[in-house]
Amino acid sequence: MSRQHTGRTDIPLTERGERDAQALVSRLADLQFQTVLTSPLIRARRTAELAGFGATVQAEPDLMEWDYGAYEGRRTSEIRAERPGWNVFEHGCPGGESLAQIGSRADRVITRVRAAQGNALLFAHRDILRVIAARWIQLNAIEGRRLYLETASISILGFDHDRSEPVIRVLNT
Repeated sequence: MSRQHTGRTDIPLTERGERDAQALVSRLADLQFQTVLTSPLIRARRTAELAGFGATVQAEPDLMEWDYGAYEGRRTSEIRAERPGWNVFEHGCPGGESLAQIGSRADRVITRVRAAQGNALLFAHRDILRVIAARWIQLNAIEGRRLYLETASISILGFDHDRSEPVIRVLNT
């Protein structure tokens, strides 16, 4: 794992990423999805294919990762050497997307998912998914910084008693 901010760089999955994506087949086998969406970036699309959803997946541009602007391809440690204490959620990226723009994209995805009939499955990237999870439970987008996601992990967003009570049922398994 390079630990680089690869928001819009369209890189393929690593060998480990391919193995992790294939492992999702058995983990998702007992679940039914009426809507399957993916970021148009190759690493998310390939994960969807290897997980067994290549025939039903639809590209959703709002699921693209954060546009890191001038910080694209750089590691957090390198950025912090120049800007001590830097955090993408708090300080953003010169020439990239703002947190407000990411929050708006997350809200559009949530609106689409909530309008769909039945369960939805999303294949995307760490930071946009962190913001989606925060916005799902009606927190400000910045609170996505408090949610950690591993690659090829599964999180389940749902409701408690009814649709007026959104909750995070499972995070990062």
